[in-house]
Amino acid sequence: MKKRGNSLSHVLPKTGWSVLAGFCVSFFTATGLLAQSAEPYQQRCGSAEYEKRVLQLRDPNRQRNIQLLNQQLDQVQTQQKFLRQSANQTIYRIPVVVHVIHSNASGTIGGANNGNISDEQVASQIQVLNEDYRRQAGTPGENTTALSADAGIEFFLATRDPNGNATSGITRHYYNQKSSFNVNNDDLLLSSIAYWPSNRYLNIWVTTLDNNYLGYGQFPTGADTLQGLPTSQNERIDGVMVDHKFFGRQTGTATSSLYGYGRTVTHEIGHWLGLIHTWGDNDGCAEDYVYDTPPTKGSNQTTQCRTTYSTCFNNVRTRDLTEDYMDYSPDRCMNLFTVGQVARMRAVLQLSPRRVQLINSVVVLPEAERLTINVYPNPAASDPTVDVQLKGSQSFTVMLYDMAGRAVRQYAYANSPSTRVTLTTTGLSAGIYIVRVKTDSEAVSSRLVVN
Repeated sequence: MKKRGNSLSHVLPKTGWSVLAGFCVSFFTATGLLAQSAEPYQQRCGSAEYEKRVLQLRDPNRQRNIQLLNQQLDQVQTQQKFLRQSANQTIYRIPVVVHVIHSNASGTIGGANNGNISDEQVASQIQVLNEDYRRQAGTPGENTTALSADAGIEFFLATRDPNGNATSGITRHYYNQKSSFNVNNDDLLLSSIAYWPSNRYLNIWVTTLDNNYLGYGQFPTGADTLQGLPTSQNERIDGVMVDHKFFGRQTGTATSSLYGYGRTVTHEIGHWLGLIHTWGDNDGCAEDYVYDTPPTKGSNQTTQCRTTYSTCFNNVRTRDLTEDYMDYSPDRCMNLFTVGQVARMRAVLQLSPRRVQLINSVVVLPEAERLTINVYPNPAASDPTVDVQLKGSQSFTVMLYDMAGRAVRQYAYANSPSTRVTLTTTGLSAGIYIVRVKTDSEAVSSRLVVN
């Protein structure tokens, strides 16, 4: 699955790049961004620099675990091609919580230059994500090139908070000790202000960033909820940080002509789903672990929708995919994920442990005539799942007790249908525990062994 030399000639039709070049010329012309913009260029993404800091200062095992995931993804995609397996048609739905962190003492919501952005601005960003990841017809996310694909991934604002209570999926937090936050230094501070379990929600922190980055998204790994990682930190910062001025599409504070169309979050969630920049970071011409993106020397760090070329291997000149969401082009230049990028993101949702748990957390379970629970895996080496099936919608609690009868975990769900619950076992000693689920009229218990 790795892309070396001029391997593109083996995976793309001979006319593929000439057709795509024609698509790009017409697309760039339609955007009106072929000319230089009066607005200054900004460094789009802090993910690469942030990952280096994480590797160097916090977690010496992180690079090994990212490589483990890359190997697993390569194996799965190679097997699918070798066996000619049909693509998984599942539509993955991602519950999102947007934490708006601001320094507006009045508490006023919305308006010019107000970091306490409106619900409408949040909604516009969710709309952009669904247009882009579903390649929706009649929207800026639509394209007709065969190189691109519908990712089959949708996003929605969470309707239940971690305790099972109804929510808008937006939380608001006044914080007066800082007026802006630094991607490289304030991640844990942001998560201490607001955080929902990252194996159940995609956390997006929207605030004011002060180091010229528009946003950041955390990469998944092959062991992100297993042994070897300081989960008390990595788990709590798993998500996306973005400056409020670049969150949403041409509404509220998102008015930038270059970056005010919602593509910063599309890009950062691409990282959250395992995608690397098209040039592979470092000095460019590096591996991005996607078979159908052309070898690329560097990012389009300009204010223009332009056509550029790279000569990375064997003096072969290839056109850069500057319209790819994982480049640094202005928002209106961006228009596609490749087929290979889509395959990689979907494989991440099946292989990265925390992403798998998140997907499982929104599975709709059939109702049952009587309260029924199923705990698995059991024994559990990491956070197990409890399928709670009941009649209609009811309020219930999920309790985890040790053998001395002490409650060590508690989850409450109000007026909820049958639900898949993830139990957090981080910090618990190995041993036998009791899972007890109780509604107003029924109670069921099951033994759980934690390794």
